[in-house]
Amino acid sequence: MRLKKAEAEFIRWERVCRVATTGASGWPHNVPVCHVLEGGRIYFASGSDARKVLNLQANPRVTVTVDLYSDAWENLKGVMAQGTVKLIERGPRFRKIRALLYKKYRQYPIEAALDEKDSVIVEVTPTHVFSWGF
Repeated sequence: MRLKKAEAEFIRWERVCRVATTGASGWPHNVPVCHVLEGGRIYFASGSDARKVLNLQANPRVTVTVDLYSDAWENLKGVMAQGTVKLIERGPRFRKIRALLYKKYRQYPIEAALDEKDSVIVEVTPTHVFSWGF
């Protein structure tokens, strides 16, 4: 499924998204992450032993929400993308997406460096997209 241009620009511009996963236990897990959009896919990184990654290994379905709250509710905006994931553990694709994350979030390499030894890049391919406020 392709994102509409306005949805893609909104996701690209916003700084934080929320990722919801469910593992084998059935308990939902929802965390904020820093993300990039590239080629219609949403990417974020994580430690390879993080709960969200363990959940995605057990159940490769995910929901990502990017939203903008305003007390003036006529200005509320958001995009929720449901999709499937691919875990990128190493190689040129890992390094390419890491570079995009480092470019968008200048503090990333200093505060939370991503290494192929202990990190993964999560690639989200949207299969269903819902948006509001556009």
